[in-house]
Amino acid sequence: MDKGKQIRVLHVLGGVGLGGAESRIMDLYRQMNRDEIQFDFLVHRNDGKPQFYDEEIKSLGGQIYVLPKFKVYNYFSYKKAVTSFFALHHAFQVVQGHMTSTAAIYLPIAKRFGIPMTVAHARNAGVVKGPKGIATRFFRRGLAKKADVLFACSKLAGEDVFGTDAMKQGRVKIIHNAIDVQRFAFDEKKRQETREALKITDKLVLGHVGRFDYQKNHPYLLEVFAAVCQKRSDAVLLLLGDGGARQAMEERCRELGIAERVKFLGNRKDTERYYQAMDVFLLPSFFEGLPGVLVEAQAAGLACIVSDTVTREAEATDLVTWLSIDEPPERWAEEVLKQAAYVRRNTAKELTEAGFDVRTQAQGYRRFYLGEGAAYIGSVTAQ
Repeated sequence: MDKGKQIRVLHVLGGVGLGGAESRIMDLYRQMNRDEIQFDFLVHRNDGKPQFYDEEIKSLGGQIYVLPKFKVYNYFSYKKAVTSFFALHHAFQVVQGHMTSTAAIYLPIAKRFGIPMTVAHARNAGVVKGPKGIATRFFRRGLAKKADVLFACSKLAGEDVFGTDAMKQGRVKIIHNAIDVQRFAFDEKKRQETREALKITDKLVLGHVGRFDYQKNHPYLLEVFAAVCQKRSDAVLLLLGDGGARQAMEERCRELGIAERVKFLGNRKDTERYYQAMDVFLLPSFFEGLPGVLVEAQAAGLACIVSDTVTREAEATDLVTWLSIDEPPERWAEEVLKQAAYVRRNTAKELTEAGFDVRTQAQGYRRFYLGEGAAYIGSVTAQ
């Protein structure tokens, strides 16, 4: 690649809302010397509604391009739209596809129009149940052979998206989701200020950060919290995030008699303040790639109780306890009460040494984007 000019990297995503992959890419974007490397975004949406990171991307000099959502039945019109896009926009040095459900369609097309480097980046280790999940599996077939470089946020995600053969052959580079560790580091002052603002200074505060959909398993989370409430009258649950299932979860809180003790806080730019306010972080997901929220929670020094279906590569400290979501909610509640008395500490050094700081990771990505190879990124190489 020509190092004498600005490198433009196109990130392909479902959208630029407040999701895990989007947040990790934005963390990386902020660290880049944008005179040297500039990010652009190709998103999939059928409406013109602004999304969470739109304005920040534009302020950083990035372009946002739009494709129609892929619905399976529109396969041919979708492929035509992708072809038309890259016929007009092919000045990127790298196209990095985080939306792997259709990467086997758009990455080969990008390559055909002269993109020097195509990357398929596995961000999750599972699919939703039903027709959508079946379609995702179908269209991912052969993806490992349709990209120049394969990245995955964990070994579990790499195996799920690219297959065990690609992993055994060493073709998949594992790059853990990194965060701005200092932003989330434990801060007693912020903790007290946030708890006072929420009027929860004397409460046992449980928390969760994640969009409201099947993967995150909110129904089970609410059952766990209801069980905690049976033992602790001072318990409060903070839920950060939004999504299609939010209204149903609000109704479920009313059915469980816990509505007055659950705060639905929506999407927040200052999530670090809410981690400070929490006492215990819960993540009962059905599946994850490598959840950035778990890394953030550990960076905030929080005791974390996590589903054992989540990859152990996210365990950067001794603050994580793994439990099965096949256990009754009361078992999780017992663990919450057991963990509630721990002593909060600053874990920034531990997270940084474990390779989860975005400043260090950005240096590796820079070398990759400048054409020096994928070996410079991440702390783990698939065996």
